[in-house]
Amino acid sequence: MTNPLKKGLITINFERCKECHLCIYACKDGHIKPAPDYNSKGYRPVVYCGGEACTGCTLCAITCPEIAIEVYRE
Repeated sequence: MTNPLKKGLITINFERCKECHLCIYACKDGHIKPAPDYNSKGYRPVVYCGGEACTGCTLCAITCPEIAIEVYRE
């Protein structure tokens, strides 16, 4: 059975992210957090930690200046 609350999923380009954290503030539900590892440019990117609870609102992708976030909706 599918989760009726699941509407979206985001992917984050680990190498493109420059640690501005604008997406963390944009996500109303707190599904994005800083990653524990650094990318090849020395930045600590963000990771998606929302599981199946993303609504697909796209606020994170809209605020990302590096276009590192893609949103997929069901």
